[in-house]
Amino acid sequence: MKPLALLFDLDGTLIDSIGLLLDCMDAAFDGRSRRPTRAEWTAGIGTPLRTQLAGWADSPEEINTLVEGYRLYQDAHLEGLTSLFPEVADTVAWAKAQGHATAIVTSKGRVMTGRSLRHVGLEHAFDAVVTYEETERHKPMPDPVWLALERLGLPADRAVFIGDSPHDMGAGRAANVRTAAALWGPFSRAELTDSNPTYWLTRMGELPTVLSAFDRVP
Repeated sequence: MKPLALLFDLDGTLIDSIGLLLDCMDAAFDGRSRRPTRAEWTAGIGTPLRTQLAGWADSPEEINTLVEGYRLYQDAHLEGLTSLFPEVADTVAWAKAQGHATAIVTSKGRVMTGRSLRHVGLEHAFDAVVTYEETERHKPMPDPVWLALERLGLPADRAVFIGDSPHDMGAGRAANVRTAAALWGPFSRAELTDSNPTYWLTRMGELPTVLSAFDRVP
């Protein structure tokens, strides 16, 4: 197989951190009557933090306060509440052994992305890392996907974006790359169906088999 660009979302796809993200939200909104439910917060996971918070704040200053509370909790608990999903390390190693290019495409910030990858032993596993700070528009817009492809030097028709959220699938579709929906994250198959992924994955270890037909399936 000719090399592919394999683009991976981070939270909910490579790392099991959804419980941490929900706890961070609870900490940020502690004592506030106006706050999202856990289901409402989960629906926005995959988009930038400030975008999520904007719907629950009345001013930029209030957003800053909420970000501070969120970050304080995240800083204290990231390692304790983050782990690698099964088969991720082996699948990433397989991709490298096959000569595929790999990238992280996340709405998480640069510092916490780096810290998360170090914690799970993947800090040197990817050829490119695209974080929140690096594009003006974010998922579900295509810009982060385009930037990852530019850094990897591969075209959209040789790329697959693997993610767990409708925002990932939307960004991939907008960038004209194939998409693979990860069903081990917080979004169900029903919630992902409207985003029309190219492939479905029930576990990360299925990725090599799915991609074996890449050049035979348009």
